Amino acid sequence: MPSLPSFDCGALIEALDAKRAQHELGWTALADELWAESADLNVRLADDCLCPGALVRHARHPKAMTCQYATIILRWLQRAPEDFLTGPTVAVGDTRLPDAGLDSRLRWDLPQLHAALNEYRSEHQLTWVALADSLDCKPSRLTNLRNARLADMDLAMRITQRLAEPAARFIHPAQW
Repeated sequence: MPSLPSFDCGALIEALDAKRAQHELGWTALADELWAESADLNVRLADDCLCPGALVRHARHPKAMTCQYATIILRWLQRAPEDFLTGPTVAVGDTRLPDAGLDSRLRWDLPQLHAALNEYRSEHQLTWVALADSLDCKPSRLTNLRNARLADMDLAMRITQRLAEPAARFIHPAQW
């Protein structure tokens, strides 16, 4: 199987920091602005705010990020996850993320991603072990997507690239 690209968290954070500086926002103000994009939902859920310290930690050590956290940043940047892939990429068509209002937050539908991956696995007569090996992860990381709420962005993007599908197919505005 062809090699897959990686999701570059560092490049995502660099883009975030550049836009933050352009808007003359400190990290706390940025966290407030990111959180305000789902203001109505946050009130309805009585959610806690987005932690500016987490943004700073990602800026200092941009190794990995959950796909749910990354979508908050991607929404503010108005960029697609595919914009931050490094290495040989698969053309997947329209990569624009769906619109989300103040009453929603963009979320990955990980069970839907699992179902598409399982269909791919069956069509190609692969075991979970063989598929995991081709995606450079443990089989449990793939099978656990069926019930997962969180996954790392790099793995999610390797999967969408293997499926030759845009990440946006698996990202939806959620209102809980």
